[in-house]
Amino acid sequence: MRTIEIEYSETIPAVLNISPEMFEQETRLALAVKLYEMGRLTSGQAARLAGVSRVTFLIDCRRYGAVSVEWDQTEIDAEFADMNA
Repeated sequence: MRTIEIEYSETIPAVLNISPEMFEQETRLALAVKLYEMGRLTSGQAARLAGVSRVTFLIDCRRYGAVSVEWDQTEIDAEFADMNA
């Protein structure tokens, strides 16, 4: 397993009124969400990077303004085909 080390000022968590641990977890989640949003990671890979379950990750995407699921019209039609019968 590889590690990324990011230096940050101790004032950042203080200004945000959160603990350094919470800041680091939010930073990790934000990175995972962005890589998922860019299509670089699957939701499962991003969840593992963030250190959360896949369901938690998909729910948390909304907090960061990212769409957790995108369906095209064909997928939507297939999903709701039984409703039109």
